Amino acid sequence: MSAFSHGARQIIRSIDNFTETTGRTISWLNIALMITICAVVFIRYVLNLGSIALQELSVYIHATIFLGACAYTLRHDGHVRVDIFYRKFSPRTKGLIDASGSILFLIPVCLFIGFISWEYVERSWALKETSHDPGGLPAVFLLKSLILFLAGTLLIQGLAEFLRGLLTFTNHKTPEHPEKHLKEAA
Repeated sequence: MSAFSHGARQIIRSIDNFTETTGRTISWLNIALMITICAVVFIRYVLNLGSIALQELSVYIHATIFLGACAYTLRHDGHVRVDIFYRKFSPRTKGLIDASGSILFLIPVCLFIGFISWEYVERSWALKETSHDPGGLPAVFLLKSLILFLAGTLLIQGLAEFLRGLLTFTNHKTPEHPEKHLKEAA
């Protein structure tokens, strides 16, 4: 095993562990989202009251789940893929496609999102931006920060996917996606 292969596998494993921990932690917010939405419905239709803050909280939680778990979804190969040809390719060809896609598309898009969002998020923090609605939540700047969280976590997972594809292409043993074995067995 080459030094590059060993180092790349360690990087992949570290990134995968971070992504796994982050994704599993964020997944608990689904329970909070369900409780929040039930509370909004109960307050509105049973008590005949409204709460803008509670409604916004459900949006914040949903955004956190959606933006925070994209890297986790990538890690588990859960994004939509049109694989009319891909599924019939050899593991080596799949590795080349995965590495190429990561380095040519995924990583540049993450860098672009981070770059174009930086000033937007920075301005929101400088203003300590709050909700425009009376009674809304006072932390819109935190919500907007999730854009940078998405770009950062997806970027580092994209690096892991690039390295995984590169190692597969060069016929080195790589840490697999957990679901690949289940999909192939089905």
